[in-house]
Amino acid sequence: MLKEFKAFINRGNVMDLAVAVIIGAAFGKIVTSLTDDIIMPMIGKIFGGLDFSGYFLRLGPVPADYAGSMASYADLKKAGVPLLGYGAFATQVVNFIIVAFIIFLLLRAVSKAMTAFEAEKAREEAGAAPAPDSAEVQLLREIRDELKARGK
Repeated sequence: MLKEFKAFINRGNVMDLAVAVIIGAAFGKIVTSLTDDIIMPMIGKIFGGLDFSGYFLRLGPVPADYAGSMASYADLKKAGVPLLGYGAFATQVVNFIIVAFIIFLLLRAVSKAMTAFEAEKAREEAGAAPAPDSAEVQLLREIRDELKARGK
């Protein structure tokens, strides 16, 4: 079983997947920063300076010993207050749309590149003439033809 596991791990697909997961995680952090630090503040500014990440509905009571702000989603969540954080959800939806669009652009570019590569390969195969025979091959053919002619 250990040998099978080693063979499985050492296959190229598993290593490619591991690299993809690591790069994806790093890419996810970049997209999260892009969304949280650039896009959502711009959207908030357009809609009157509102911060979408702070939009929430309180669904339960606040603990009696709570001393934080009643308008702070992060503080209330940390205190264990049940909240419906629709602003945070909207931010995640924007994250998803950005990631999906970038993946779409990447796949589209790869598809175009593969199509161009296949077309170039087909042109090369169609236009490739057979290589001319070497002098030795031509001499051997002449000898063969001469022997056939004498044998008749």
